[in-house]
Amino acid sequence: MEGCSKLFQKCKPYLAMISLQFGYAGMNIITKVSLNHGMSHYVLVVYRHAFATLSIAPFALILERKVRPKITFPIFLQIFVLALLGPVIDQNFYYAGLKFTSPTFSCAMSNMLPAMTFVLAVICRMEKVHMKKLRCQAKVLGTLLTVAGAMLMTLYKGPLMEMAWSKHSSPGHSGAAAADSTDKDWFKGCIFLIIATLAWASLFVLQAAAIKKYDAPLSLTTLICGVGTLQAIAVTLVMEHKTSVWKIGFDMNLLAAAYAGIVTSSIAYYVQGLVIQEKGPVFASAFSPLMMIVVAIMGSFILAEKIYLGGVLGAVLIVFGLYSVLWGKHKENKEKKMEALDIPVVVKGVEGNGKVMEMIEVDGFELEKAKANNTVVSSLDKAVVAVNVPVQDKSLLAKEEP
Repeated sequence: MEGCSKLFQKCKPYLAMISLQFGYAGMNIITKVSLNHGMSHYVLVVYRHAFATLSIAPFALILERKVRPKITFPIFLQIFVLALLGPVIDQNFYYAGLKFTSPTFSCAMSNMLPAMTFVLAVICRMEKVHMKKLRCQAKVLGTLLTVAGAMLMTLYKGPLMEMAWSKHSSPGHSGAAAADSTDKDWFKGCIFLIIATLAWASLFVLQAAAIKKYDAPLSLTTLICGVGTLQAIAVTLVMEHKTSVWKIGFDMNLLAAAYAGIVTSSIAYYVQGLVIQEKGPVFASAFSPLMMIVVAIMGSFILAEKIYLGGVLGAVLIVFGLYSVLWGKHKENKEKKMEALDIPVVVKGVEGNGKVMEMIEVDGFELEKAKANNTVVSSLDKAVVAVNVPVQDKSLLAKEEP
């Protein structure tokens, strides 16, 4: 049982990010149907994040009432920028690009996210690139393969792939619109999606820094969604001058706003924040290619989208790129643990009897060297083991500071 529990703890970040991609995929399909029915994407962003704020605020107020840090002006600025990047810029441009293209194409374009996040993380010194190391070569190669796969899906269609479940399906309104590329402004949609992806990558990087200073993930998510809702209202009032666009009933528009708000904003922001806190922004963004594969399959079912050979080949490249990045991150985490074992940190202390002690803390271990009896004591999980080590053996001890 203990082994299964440890295995589950290691797998949790992976399972969380895979589940999020299925949630994002559902949002793309439902949102595409809603936009095709004439809903304004500006209004959709407002309702989406209003739902998100209302759904997660009670949990933040109750569960984090004792641990919630105070909001300083620098933290407020970070929250304001996060809300501007995520709820406003990313969502509005992404919905606009989705409206001009199709769910599968939009997801393919958003797969530039790992490459953009990796570059931004390197610029912000959150990631170090040592090209002589195999793990760094794997991450760089993985991001290049991811972008190449997404571009292949965009630029090369190839022959139509007949799926068993879509042979006898008749394309609906949204499927026909997605298939007829001549009726769409693909270039404009492409530009919008690139801007949205850049904003999304910036959100990953800034969120990793913000959560270190404001260590209350639920409250941080609530504040981002709440501030983003207010910002989105201001943008909508500027862009939409008809009051009729605000009307919403018990239809697909309400489902799109509620689903996007509860699943892909409140829950996704919270889970994403936890994963970023543990694994970093590049790890979280590396799972985004999975969303495109899921959307392609769901789109062929629900929207009767056609799948071409170029899409299949692009998906294969993206999967290889995904696992290349994950392998590089896995090796990097193992190297960091080994470095922590190799570089001890010395902390001086005094025992109750007045003896001077040296405590060398190494990755969860505490090594105490008693100068009086030339003994090193190692404690781990309240278990104490004594090992005789000569004081003169300086190779095992860090130098004392004056």
